[in-house]
Amino acid sequence: MQLSQILITAIRKSLKKSTLSVMVAASLLTAEIAQATTVQFQTVMGNFEVNLYDKTTPETVKNFLAYVNSGAYANTIIHRSVPTFILQGGGYVYSTSNPNIAPLAQNAAVINEPVFSNIRGTIAMAKLGGDPNSATNQWFFNLSNNASNLDLQNSGFTVFGEVMGSGMTIVDAIAAVPIFNAGGVFEAIPLRNYTAADGSAGTLVTDKNFVIINSIQVLDASVDTAANLTPAKNITSSSKSSTYSASSNTSSSSNSSLSSSSSSSSSSSSSLSLSLSSSSNFSEQSSVISSQSAASSPASDAPPEKKSSGGGFACEYLLWLLASMAFINLFRKNHSLK
Repeated sequence: MQLSQILITAIRKSLKKSTLSVMVAASLLTAEIAQATTVQFQTVMGNFEVNLYDKTTPETVKNFLAYVNSGAYANTIIHRSVPTFILQGGGYVYSTSNPNIAPLAQNAAVINEPVFSNIRGTIAMAKLGGDPNSATNQWFFNLSNNASNLDLQNSGFTVFGEVMGSGMTIVDAIAAVPIFNAGGVFEAIPLRNYTAADGSAGTLVTDKNFVIINSIQVLDASVDTAANLTPAKNITSSSKSSTYSASSNTSSSSNSSLSSSSSSSSSSSSSLSLSLSSSSNFSEQSSVISSQSAASSPASDAPPEKKSSGGGFACEYLLWLLASMAFINLFRKNHSLK
């Protein structure tokens, strides 16, 4: 019998007896490179997918998915849009019963996990100024490379996922919606098909105007949907003394700051009247808002570089090892080797 035929026979016999071993080994290999759950943001302006970093920011992902799985993010709005900086949502829900915009109920705050960098295309948690571990339900998308700012501010903002494929086309389209100042936490709210003249005339703001998140759905609940992602690490720096103000009421003077609004805010800042008759309280922001200070100008806007996980080589090596062992065992059996 030729050596090649012996090897093939050995492999076949070995595979019949070692199926369980192969499955266990393969699962272990997969577990090592696993990284993410996939969710889909379903908005009035289109859908896009986000991969979550389950393995590296587990508490933040668990917190986010608790809201997702309960349906809490259904009919929430994008309530803050700062050009070339961020899009923020998750904190306010549109209700047709009154109708009005009201704060979304918050779960317990989650611990800060500033592992990855706030570069373009990533999603991160908003939080209260001066309190790193205060993130609850609000999140934001980075429209630019905000690493030099948000990786340092308030002990760093936790990046827990990234937009996939052409999803940033939808995010950028939302960012291009005209921005209005309705006061309080709604001083940079994007509204579709609405003008300052509409506000002055007291035209009702409806679901046709808000940028609404219809729902956020889990597409793949397994934690290995982004095995090949290599997100950029948070830019750890010792010069954290150069932090930024993160008060939710100071964004007019410093748009490079970022925070979530407290659920204990006064009614004037935690709800939005849908009949805005005062033009002094509702003006379209015609000028582009500066989102970066001179000291924190963005670097490259490139998304995280992807590279092979090396899992294919590991599997090939495993199969080669099993085949070799089977061949040796068969050879010993045929030649009565001890």
